[in-house]
Amino acid sequence: MQYHRIMLKLSGEALAGDKGTGFDEATARGVARQVKEAHDTGIEIGIVIGAGNFWRGRSSNRMDRVKADQIGMLATVMNCLYAAEIFRTEGMETAIYAPYPIGPYTQTFNKDLAIRDMREGKIVFFAGGTGHPYFSTDMAIALRAVETECDVMLFAKNVDGVYDDDPNLNPNARKYDEMTYHEILAKGLKVMDLPAAALSMENHMPAVLFALKEDKSIIRVVNGEKIGTTIVG
Repeated sequence: MQYHRIMLKLSGEALAGDKGTGFDEATARGVARQVKEAHDTGIEIGIVIGAGNFWRGRSSNRMDRVKADQIGMLATVMNCLYAAEIFRTEGMETAIYAPYPIGPYTQTFNKDLAIRDMREGKIVFFAGGTGHPYFSTDMAIALRAVETECDVMLFAKNVDGVYDDDPNLNPNARKYDEMTYHEILAKGLKVMDLPAAALSMENHMPAVLFALKEDKSIIRVVNGEKIGTTIVG
């Protein structure tokens, strides 16, 4: 099964590589080349990027949550600016949208314009989260995927799927090949933020969680190979 339009979620760490912080150009170019290979098959692609390579404000309870989230949203803008330029130098046209004006750096989000850009073959980056505190980039990808009428959300993570326990601590942890949003909500699984899971379930937006570091994982997922964990409504 080949998708027509996808929304890809990259963690901030996906741009940092083994460094863990900042940018690692070789890693970012590796991701860009996979995305280009998928794009060259005719798939329309939107991308949301997290901020973990720069900021994890929620880990501190000493800072006001609103301010911490605002810093994180701006960090995602930096990540999208960087990734869009890397993608451009790898031969792709790009566009960046944010939910609020950021001078000449991005366009303010507009559903019709974003869909038009994807139809015209641009890789469209959705920066700045949802524009509101208390919502993570999980909510941002769910919201933008629903708004731009995507077929699926793809979460490129550091783990190869969803487990019933931490596989780093429990060697007998069982991996789910498929699960439902209802299970995530009922069990309170930390697969994605619960508001994002609820929005995705309500709008029947499927998702696939997989390990970015696996060989050609993005290409394999968009080509329909069963890797990672598939989540359905």
